Amino acid sequence: MSSEQKSVSGTVGTTDPADPAGPRPRRLTYAAALCGLEALALLAGGLWMLVLGITGDGDDRQQAVTGGITVLVLALLPLLAARGLLLRRGWSRGPAVITQIMALPVAYNLLKADGMAVPAGIALAAVAITSLVLLVNPATTLALGIKGPGRTQESESDQRRR
Repeated sequence: MSSEQKSVSGTVGTTDPADPAGPRPRRLTYAAALCGLEALALLAGGLWMLVLGITGDGDDRQQAVTGGITVLVLALLPLLAARGLLLRRGWSRGPAVITQIMALPVAYNLLKADGMAVPAGIALAAVAITSLVLLVNPATTLALGIKGPGRTQESESDQRRR
């Protein structure tokens, strides 16, 4: 067995990252985990806002309930992106990148605040930047089957032959 092949559950498969039957690159798994972590944080925040809105005073109740529902719905974006990344779907990188870009201004605003918001801003910025680096990595792009602009299957095979 060559170094390019690996035994998986008694079957032989290639370790080519673009091969859907092959092992998922760790970078892709880490990016999916970070997106899932962000989704869980958004779900917790949305539920917290919703509970505070329902149990709070009448003046801010409608605004808090609306905000909580909005955050819960927004949690679906990184959740779907994480699932797509784990399943190696090419479409999932777009929502994952958008989620990270949206997280950066939120992290900046948390860093400018007081108290417990500063560590939360640091954590959010670290997760967003790390996720972006993992998502734009060439190994991740290859594993998701994303081709560069103007590149087709034929032109890639021609480049490999050269």
